[in-house]
Amino acid sequence: MLRKLACTFVQSQTTAQCIVPVARMSQYGPHFIQPIINKQEIDALQETGDLSKISHVPIKAALNNQTSSVFYDPLVAQFTNYVMKQGHKQLARDLVEKGFENIKRLQLERYHLAETEEEKAKIELNPRKLLHQAVENCRPLLQLTPIKRGGVRYQVPVPITEKRSYFVAMKWLLEAVREKERTVHFPEKMAWEILDAAANQGKVVKRKHELHRQCEANRAYAHYRWS
Repeated sequence: MLRKLACTFVQSQTTAQCIVPVARMSQYGPHFIQPIINKQEIDALQETGDLSKISHVPIKAALNNQTSSVFYDPLVAQFTNYVMKQGHKQLARDLVEKGFENIKRLQLERYHLAETEEEKAKIELNPRKLLHQAVENCRPLLQLTPIKRGGVRYQVPVPITEKRSYFVAMKWLLEAVREKERTVHFPEKMAWEILDAAANQGKVVKRKHELHRQCEANRAYAHYRWS
């Protein structure tokens, strides 16, 4: 009986050792190429004639978050992910779309109240472009990093990366939206903050300027970032 159990245990261990490495291998071989999602890259390949060279090469399947739709905007998708809580993606999408509807409604009211054609031409009606403009106006150029020297912790100004600056800008926008009174719904508060930031006004722009002032005040410690 013990011999049978020992043999079964050895066989199970051997099978597990054989199966695990195979399960960890990729289902695509090294000759598979990455899928081309962007339509501009596809058009460029068609113009140069390189698209026919890869027409018979096996291609990996695209990820579920990759799309070639003309309505896809990476910044809007990233902003939607930051709005999402506890994995409720559909709720986050609905909130962002309602916020865009409120932005469109407010901008149309301003457009119809404008008296001259020059004033109407200055009013942007596309909510996605307004979101891009708002994020660009809220992006910081510097950030403070605590560095300890001689038992003292200094706030040292350092340049911020592009990816980090986009994250901080959208984080500040959502914090400003959630700080407002709870009697107002999220899409309305989001529309107000985006319109203020797009006009280079509001809490988030003031917060960015305050951070830059602190970095300017601590510029004497800038040499610590090299050590």
